[in-house]
Amino acid sequence: MQIDWNELFLGSESWDFLLQIIFRTAVMFLTIIFGIRLLGKRGVKQLSIFELVVIIGLGSAAGDPMFYREVGLLSSIVVFAVIILFYSFVVYLIGKSKKIEILLEGKPVLLIKNGVFAIENFKKEKLGSDEFFAELRMKSISHLGQIETAIEETSGEISVFYYDDEDVKYGLPVLLHSLEKSTTVFSEERNYSCTFCGFTEIKIPNADNTCENCGKHHWIPSINRRRIT
Repeated sequence: MQIDWNELFLGSESWDFLLQIIFRTAVMFLTIIFGIRLLGKRGVKQLSIFELVVIIGLGSAAGDPMFYREVGLLSSIVVFAVIILFYSFVVYLIGKSKKIEILLEGKPVLLIKNGVFAIENFKKEKLGSDEFFAELRMKSISHLGQIETAIEETSGEISVFYYDDEDVKYGLPVLLHSLEKSTTVFSEERNYSCTFCGFTEIKIPNADNTCENCGKHHWIPSINRRRIT
């Protein structure tokens, strides 16, 4: 079997089109920089769903003319201009109407209050516990008792407000593999946390294992370490 090296590297194009690709890429690269500058820092730093769609649209408009001969530069630049103008118009509407802002960008969601999961909100956001616990660990959090409030922002970032050191409570550990040693039987009097919602209370031997907050039955020993920052 003989390999057609020309087809392998160039496809159906000719060598002279490589020079066009260099020029097209340079033009679209500068157009991207200019477009993102027009979007402003907000459009780059904290992407909402709407802004992510805008970035994807700009990327598609920029990519095609770089290596498709039949796609002209001018048409892609027009697409860029339309997307940026539309974005600016929608941002204006967002500034005028709270309903439009919520419709397009969503709203912040309370995930933890006083060291306990806001279960219904947590379910709606479809967050896995392992993923969320990893987010908390990266913020030097070892248990939920250190957290007064945690909020998922419209950008997807997690904002955390902490208890002062002297106010840290017993809470559900979020350390690696911490939930693997759950129990339904209490062998000693101490603080236990529900593995499902984080509700924490003192349990005595042979106490009822039903969580009064969520109705689940699995618990692990709580901890009350202070944050190390």
